[in-house]
Amino acid sequence: MVFKALPYTLKFVLFVYRLLVKIHKTRKKALKRTISNTHGSHFKSQTLISSVQTSDISQKTLVFDVEGTLLRSSSVFPYFMLVAFEAGSLLRAFVLFVLSPLLFVVDDMLSIKIMVMVCFFGIKKDAFRVGSSVLPKFFLEDVGLEGFDVLSRGKMKVGVSKLPQVMVECFLKDYLKIDHVFGRELKVFGGYFVGLMEENNNIKNRINDLFEEQEDVKVCFLNKACHGKFFQENDIQQSNKGFESYVVSEQEKKAWRILPKEQYPKPLIFHDGRLAFRPEPLSMLVMFMWFPFSILLSIIRIIVAITMPYSASIPTLVFTGLQLKLSNNNSTQKSTSQDHKQHKGSLYVCNHRTLLDPLYLAFGLKRPFIAVTYSLSRMSEILSPIKTVRLTRDRDQDGKMMDKMLKQGDLVVCPEGTTCREPYLLRFSPLFAELSDHIVPVALDTHVSMFHGTTAGGLKCLDPFLFMMNPDPLYRVQFLDQVRGVTTQTSDANTTRYDVANNIQSQIAKTLQSECTRLTRKDKYLILAGNEGFVK
Repeated sequence: MVFKALPYTLKFVLFVYRLLVKIHKTRKKALKRTISNTHGSHFKSQTLISSVQTSDISQKTLVFDVEGTLLRSSSVFPYFMLVAFEAGSLLRAFVLFVLSPLLFVVDDMLSIKIMVMVCFFGIKKDAFRVGSSVLPKFFLEDVGLEGFDVLSRGKMKVGVSKLPQVMVECFLKDYLKIDHVFGRELKVFGGYFVGLMEENNNIKNRINDLFEEQEDVKVCFLNKACHGKFFQENDIQQSNKGFESYVVSEQEKKAWRILPKEQYPKPLIFHDGRLAFRPEPLSMLVMFMWFPFSILLSIIRIIVAITMPYSASIPTLVFTGLQLKLSNNNSTQKSTSQDHKQHKGSLYVCNHRTLLDPLYLAFGLKRPFIAVTYSLSRMSEILSPIKTVRLTRDRDQDGKMMDKMLKQGDLVVCPEGTTCREPYLLRFSPLFAELSDHIVPVALDTHVSMFHGTTAGGLKCLDPFLFMMNPDPLYRVQFLDQVRGVTTQTSDANTTRYDVANNIQSQIAKTLQSECTRLTRKDKYLILAGNEGFVK
């Protein structure tokens, strides 16, 4: 009886399956017709660049998917890794790295939810600054030139992102001049992120509110996935607005060029963070494998630099991978002979790359220096193999202190007052111009492959250690021709201390192929850390 009934059961199951498939296809077609009729929109099968570059979109509002139509890379893992490493800890970054194989298996939305939980859980909302200090640099280096050219021609630009709002808002608004940014909001409890996101409806409602304020707006969607994800059925109530949808193919994105730095709407002068590379999964694997060895190597390098004389420490440090390139040090000999007649040491004025600037000058010339600093951690003072003197930011008191130090030996000063990683020079404080008639400008440049040896928001006592943890850090030291100061004995009546400072700044900038700015130490720390940069 059972075996006789089995064929009828199979036929019934097969009949139900076919019926369900037919109903599903019918509803899918009906849904497409409903969307098309409701919005009055028409989808274009052409790719973004080939179809939009020749059309007039200057009077249209462009709604675009940030990850689909602006960024060249299709992976958002590196940006979450930056949040985990910079805002969290090394342990949090390692957890995210361990979960990376799983993230590539599950669907896109679930992977983002996992990364949000790992990266944001327990992070204080008011202390989160990675979105404005670290992420913009990496986002900008991933922007496609062709996609950005199209967006820049729109009347109003609206960016929609699947990433949390706190990660993308500063990058899009401040650096790319996007008018409105809609990302996922994060849930907060007691002032801390709980690692959960609000639903998509939150984005839809915010965009609807924006469009309700606009009259006769023509919206051009630059990514079909963006339309399907956020604008289904009756999400947009104003049916009299026409919509055009363009598709960006992955093949086309692979051919996009990187947006040149010269075309940034706002130049990237300041950025923070320790990682000097884009943290893709394979790069992070290399970093985690290197990390234990780098700690040991950093300790060895520091011990050698502190304890050994220059004749022994220099070749030993070179053997460990440290690189130092000197050029044009003839001017240092001239300045030494003339300054000694005034019973003063030589005054070296350099741009500021890391806390190790004076130390590398000492290694290059094989003689000790006295370094003046505006703020230095107690740990760095203890470990420094050369004498360091703190300045007070009181002009008269600092001038007397620096003049006293010059009478004791060679003096190094960094008039910028803080470090700058990008090819820009901050405003030079002119106090040094009144201390000596014979000033030697020094152009410094560094290259690191793994860790930055500077920070604005992190622990500054770790700066020398992080720099020494790089496999082969490089320092370039270029001595320029002497510049006369404005002391009372030989000063030119038509030359001021500001003229001397600006002249030296421009010479160093020209040597380094950098750009002079009027920004100061205070500007940098207010942007990156929300304080004026005092080290407690």
